[in-house]
Amino acid sequence: MTPRVETVELRVRYAETDRMGVVYHANYLAWCEVGRTEYIRTLGVSYGELEDRGLLLAVADASLRYHAPARYDEVVRVETTLSEVRSRTVTFEYLIANAASGTRLVSARTSLVSIDAGGRTVAMPAEFRRRLEESMR
Repeated sequence: MTPRVETVELRVRYAETDRMGVVYHANYLAWCEVGRTEYIRTLGVSYGELEDRGLLLAVADASLRYHAPARYDEVVRVETTLSEVRSRTVTFEYLIANAASGTRLVSARTSLVSIDAGGRTVAMPAEFRRRLEESMR
């Protein structure tokens, strides 16, 4: 079965680049966050709503592989897939590419842990976990 892919496109802003017009490496993580929150939104709940209900998802691990640079004013496409769901963790994978050429810019992965407002690890609510698991089918 083909994994579900949620796609969002962003135009590189000048503030996201260095003096050479190349995207600063940490900004790719912010784009992963955009992809991840949009993926969650397609499940019928916003990340803000999850927080209001007392569920926080904290990034516990992140890895990025840089393939080519993005540059000022280019449009990039962030493709987000969900690769693993456990009772307390969830893992997303990302492909960031130049939207016009399809050139792979970055491949990335983040693992998030479910915590409560006090920072303690907790199981994800059953309904949210069910939505995540169903989105992988």
